[in-house]
Amino acid sequence: MTLVEHLYELRYRLSMALLAALFGAIVCCLWFNFTIGSLPTLSNIVMHPYCSGTTNTLLDQVGGKGSKDCGLLQTKPFEAFSVLLKVGITTGVVLTSPLWLHQVWAFITPGLRRRERRFGVSFVAFGSVLFVLGAVVAYFVLPEALRVLTNVAGTGMVTAFSASDYVSFLINLLVIFGISFELPLVVVMLNFAGVLRYEKIRRWRRGIFFAIVIFSALVTPGSDALSMVVLGAALCVLFELAVQISRMHDKRLAKRRKDEGWDLEDPDTASPLDHTPEPVLNEPEQPAPASIALAEPEQEPLPRNRWYDDAT
Repeated sequence: MTLVEHLYELRYRLSMALLAALFGAIVCCLWFNFTIGSLPTLSNIVMHPYCSGTTNTLLDQVGGKGSKDCGLLQTKPFEAFSVLLKVGITTGVVLTSPLWLHQVWAFITPGLRRRERRFGVSFVAFGSVLFVLGAVVAYFVLPEALRVLTNVAGTGMVTAFSASDYVSFLINLLVIFGISFELPLVVVMLNFAGVLRYEKIRRWRRGIFFAIVIFSALVTPGSDALSMVVLGAALCVLFELAVQISRMHDKRLAKRRKDEGWDLEDPDTASPLDHTPEPVLNEPEQPAPASIALAEPEQEPLPRNRWYDDAT
């Protein structure tokens, strides 16, 4: 393909990816207030951590203790519409990720070799599973985190979250947990690529565990200790799993090198090559065709200091 054809192909793939994401966003915006089959509405899914984790809310004060009402405050004009768009677009992009990722992969894969394609498919597959796993963990941790955050001052304060602040907090927590869960995949891929060996990871293990704890304390959007502890513990477990996978991979690679004799020769010793020069065989000269001999007049030989051409 020419450069222009590549640009046309890129435009087509990006257009298909944007159409897939737009379709998912429209469906999820409609799903925000309407049920799809037996699934609850998207607003109920978003509100579940808030309703199950917060106590002493403003509606409890208005409707009395034990009131089943649960809602967020709309403090700005069109805040509900902006929340609907934010939740719908984010959910639509995530749910349609297999479609637009396929378009990106279809544009990249013709330039990859078979081994590179296999690594790419494995990276995307495991990365998607780890991201979803992190988001699910954050979703189930959020009610307890909200319970800690709203009850830290006792019963003297009334809980009243604005809709935009709560939705932003929820999305940030899900995204941070999802991206953080990609750490073991990055370690394993670097090990398989030969960049990061097990021996080096083993020496850095304590420092990396300490860095994970600091990272968990800095990136969690809430100031509660529960989300920090859960994120740090999960990352430590996943990192240790990546370390063990790297250990098994390096062990298998060392066994294969030994079986194939890769490390038998001393790297400081010259390779056993035969440096004896071979005799030059002079081929018998063949007379030029008569037509060429007549067409090219005989030239005088050049002097010795002119035995070179313009290139040399």
